[in-house]
Amino acid sequence: MEKNQVTVLGAGLIGSLMAIYLKRQGLDVQVYDKRPDKRKSTFDEGKRSINMALSHRGWKALEEVGLRDKVMPLAIPMYGRKIHDEHGGTTFISYGKEDQAIYSLSRGKFNQLLVEEGERLGVHFKFEHKCTDVDFRTQEINFQTPEGEKKVLAPVLFGSDGAYSSLRLAMQKQIRFNYKQEYITHEYKELTIPATAEGEFAMDPNALHIWPRGRFMLIALPNPDKTFTCTLFLPHSGSKICFDKINDENDLEILFSNYFDDAYQMMPDLKKEYFANPTSALINVECFPWVQGTSLLMGDASHAMVPFYGQGMNCGFEDCSILNGLIDKFGTNSWDLVFEKFQKKRKIDTDAICQLAMENFEEMKDSVADPKFVLRKKIEAKLYELYPNDWIPLYSMVTFTDMRYSEAYTQGKLQEAIMDRVMADPLITENWNKLDYENIIYKMETAKAV
Repeated sequence: MEKNQVTVLGAGLIGSLMAIYLKRQGLDVQVYDKRPDKRKSTFDEGKRSINMALSHRGWKALEEVGLRDKVMPLAIPMYGRKIHDEHGGTTFISYGKEDQAIYSLSRGKFNQLLVEEGERLGVHFKFEHKCTDVDFRTQEINFQTPEGEKKVLAPVLFGSDGAYSSLRLAMQKQIRFNYKQEYITHEYKELTIPATAEGEFAMDPNALHIWPRGRFMLIALPNPDKTFTCTLFLPHSGSKICFDKINDENDLEILFSNYFDDAYQMMPDLKKEYFANPTSALINVECFPWVQGTSLLMGDASHAMVPFYGQGMNCGFEDCSILNGLIDKFGTNSWDLVFEKFQKKRKIDTDAICQLAMENFEEMKDSVADPKFVLRKKIEAKLYELYPNDWIPLYSMVTFTDMRYSEAYTQGKLQEAIMDRVMADPLITENWNKLDYENIIYKMETAKAV
């Protein structure tokens, strides 16, 4: 009997991992991607995209397919945020407990590892296949390839082809498909802090570095080659400081020397890189339903989020894990049931994390520079230390557990309201050591019961 054939659109991180899960289910897996095979072409990773931050949900999925040990050498642990003020001073804010970290990964190398692991298992990857349409009635995909037009039969289709998904575009032509996209005011550009002359990291590699400046910010994540990938976030236009107003090297020098001077001193190639690298938009996508017959949207194709919670990839990997669990339960002959159960369970959670990512943008570019914010985090850390089962900071719930995003969101809002009241005390800066932590927990329990 011929094995079930399934098709995956997109050989990015989510598509490649989903293909591995499906192959491990004993299926015949074909993956199509519009881009060339990066292993056979020159690929300047610095111009591609924001470094990945791998955390608990992502590691859990990698562990399920036996890849944790292969990925670990590519990853650098970051135990907290290192905040750089305008005078060159730094403050460290821990992400969680002492041993809790998120891991910096270079997208290109990680993606290559997943593709190679898929191929090793027998997944078929076909590059330079651009999807131009999907016919849900005939279950055919139309591709544009270097050799010309091509039709492929795809009775079961996983659409993990990103924020600008071709499968989603085809679904949008169907009736009763809800779709919303939002570009935020800010865009981003990738830059680099190279290794020092001695071949070492120029800054602490075990932290995510942030230069928060209110309306804009710079961040930096470490790489195994001792460089840092920096991402500059500025408004697109309409502001005193925005991408539209940086027209020459002098404009750029004024921005960096005034606002990011300590970083500027470590960026010898800034001017060359800035004008060579693209400026990219940031988009939030929500849509529903994710299913049309036996075709499913997943990952960024169904819920692209802004990158400010570091959960885009982790959420997509969790999609793969949840789908695999449903396949275990319902088998490979009930795809309509698997897909329906998946979208019913998952939509509320992806809506929650998309919202949290938008909210965290404000925190990263503005709040983290506020001494009261740092104090607030200290108080929350103390509550977590004293009452680990009753008070888990929102960031920890999202990043270091697999609690449903929707539950973390609800719990986080309750805790936020209580912390707002705690921080409203005009003498909190002097009195925070004398707080009645037990009473704060009591208020939390009371709020939950209402």
